[in-house]
Amino acid sequence: MAILLFKQLVQLFIMIALGFVLVKSKLLSSKDSRILSVICIYLIYPCVIVNAFQVDYSKEIAAGFTLALVAAILIHVVLLVLVGILGKALSLDNVEKASLIYSNAGNLIIPLVTAMFGQEYVIYASGFMFVQTFLIFTHGAALMSGSKKFEWKKIVTNVNVISTLVGLLLFLFHIKLPAMVKGVTSSMSALVGPVSMIMIGMILADADWKRVLTNKRIYLLTALRLIGIPLVILCLLKFTPLYQMAPDGRTILMISLMATMTPAASTITQMSQLYNNKPEYTASINIMTTVFCIATMPLLIALYEL
Repeated sequence: MAILLFKQLVQLFIMIALGFVLVKSKLLSSKDSRILSVICIYLIYPCVIVNAFQVDYSKEIAAGFTLALVAAILIHVVLLVLVGILGKALSLDNVEKASLIYSNAGNLIIPLVTAMFGQEYVIYASGFMFVQTFLIFTHGAALMSGSKKFEWKKIVTNVNVISTLVGLLLFLFHIKLPAMVKGVTSSMSALVGPVSMIMIGMILADADWKRVLTNKRIYLLTALRLIGIPLVILCLLKFTPLYQMAPDGRTILMISLMATMTPAASTITQMSQLYNNKPEYTASINIMTTVFCIATMPLLIALYEL
């Protein structure tokens, strides 16, 4: 599975390179990536999530989704505690804490799960995304803004949350989408990998690479985000009986692990710009973790499979 993951990551990074070249060749600007971002967030991702729930109801799938939710909650509790401890030991600021806690699961995990396991497994990835979305717009927003006011409106109106709830209701009540609508969601779902990766490449093309590569602190944060923290989560998922909650528990927990070890969340970068809280530094962390995840993710999956 580690080799398969590496091959899929290489394919996705080639797509990232294509987006990078589009900007460097002056055919598009880095700011044009916002258009693809809107298409991904408001069209493609909802189709992928709803489509993932369009499977025949079974106790096994219901148990798997429950496991994904439980694992996501446990993972984030561990992350909050662990980063709290690291924050005191390493004098982490709020930007660094948020970058370590929240992963870029939304942009990477859906394309990876779709490619590696098939669209029917996205239902389990959506469990992680549901929990993280709730936390990122409450705890994450509080960290980045310096305010304890939670953005409840952004949670209940978040398209990933709405899509998950709609898909879950359709699944629980055994409701199938009309054939024509199902065809549309399936076709849109097929775009998730290319569009997401081209968007990331366009964003990376505008990076100040000299500033990114010469900041020694970023290397420490990258190691923690991609290796240190995922290793703790790996042990939690591998050496506890959580997997027994569902027939395909090992694979479902692998998806949860993959979501944890993706780069720092791009949403945190967007929040840093919104609240003017070290936006360049936050973007640098996101960029560095994105570059190195192609090496760390397959290695961690190989450890999980031992």
